[in-house]
Amino acid sequence: MKIIVCIKQVPDTAEVRINPETGTLIREGVPSIINPYDMHALEAGLQIREKVGGTVTVITMGPPQAETALREAISMGADDAILLSDRAFAGSDTWATSYTLSMAIRKCGADIIICGKQAIDGDTAQVGPETAEFLNIPHISYIRKVEDITQNSIRIQRLMDEGYDIVESSLPVLLTVVKELNEPRLPSLKGKMAAKKAEIMKWGKADIMGDEDKLGLKGSPTQVKNIFTPEPRSGKKMLEGKPEEIVDALIRELRQIKCV
Repeated sequence: MKIIVCIKQVPDTAEVRINPETGTLIREGVPSIINPYDMHALEAGLQIREKVGGTVTVITMGPPQAETALREAISMGADDAILLSDRAFAGSDTWATSYTLSMAIRKCGADIIICGKQAIDGDTAQVGPETAEFLNIPHISYIRKVEDITQNSIRIQRLMDEGYDIVESSLPVLLTVVKELNEPRLPSLKGKMAAKKAEIMKWGKADIMGDEDKLGLKGSPTQVKNIFTPEPRSGKKMLEGKPEEIVDALIRELRQIKCV
């Protein structure tokens, strides 16, 4: 079985800074990590391979330094990795990113594609489902458990607001996963040694035969006009006393501002 896991290298959120002049994230000198949800996607791929056999290929789109994330994935057990890196991909929104990933996946061929439910730097949760649409295959989001898998089908539990749904799909299929699915494994010493020696495939626009009008900034129908840090709220008031006293005081405050 051919399993593809899509990952993204993101800034460590504890270190994010914003350029006040351009309104963009400052990535230079900022530690990067594999998107946490994608770690669970990788673990899911490895567990499926252990159950039914096959290979796990990890794909990411990004600058040359994103190779670090791919080597980390190999150290955890992935069989091989592909870096999609080309100036033509720069400035991609979720639509252009999904198109680029889908073209690479078409070239590879896949039975199961697994993504994290969203990236912590964008939080759109759009790339996984959009990639499936470009590939014209089923997709199931918010996977919390894989109940059964064969060479032709998969049955999963999809997390909902109140419990979960059981969904069965034929293959190929694209899944997006949540943290409840599993606990990502740690890299082994053997895995780390293999990651150092691994040859990372590097594909550009020509390799995936992408339509230039659908790539990068040129192919992005949406653009970020500005990024800013919200101003801290002021005027808060702490109420003290016994519970019944706080309730009375709160009602008085709400009446003053005509909320009740």
